[in-house]
Amino acid sequence: MAEIKDPENTVIIELKDGPVVIELLPDVAPKHVERMKELARAGKYDNVAFHRVIEGFMAQTGDVEHANMENNYNPGRAGTGGSDLPDLPAEFSRLPHDRGTLGAARSMNPNSANSQFFINFRDNHFLNGQYTVYGRVIDGMEHVDKIMRGEPPANPDRMISVKVAADAE
Repeated sequence: MAEIKDPENTVIIELKDGPVVIELLPDVAPKHVERMKELARAGKYDNVAFHRVIEGFMAQTGDVEHANMENNYNPGRAGTGGSDLPDLPAEFSRLPHDRGTLGAARSMNPNSANSQFFINFRDNHFLNGQYTVYGRVIDGMEHVDKIMRGEPPANPDRMISVKVAADAE
């Protein structure tokens, strides 16, 4: 596994094929980083489906309201919910949406990100300046590449667990 320089700002997502280590970027998007850590520490991301996975684009997950595959999973509504916390203001930056970056999913309103996020399969620079980038995969991108495709996938993959590295040591 990659060297973790800042365990408090690193999350480990366990997928069926192995762990994905994500370095969070609190200097770039502090509110989004805090939200991800808060939901991870509460166990809210555990068992949440990847509900929208587009080949050559990205894998989207994080609907803690409708996409928990162990608790009230609703495939028809997966992707429409968030958490019980308020929406976040946009934290746009000059960081590009490169392969392996983590972006905040939202509705048409730039200030509507909540719990959902996506991992870019490739450089998606057309998203630059429109969606908040708040992390990057530093290890395990090969596991992200194996996530089942579909909108929604017929047999969706899930985040088995999401932990802040500081808590997993």
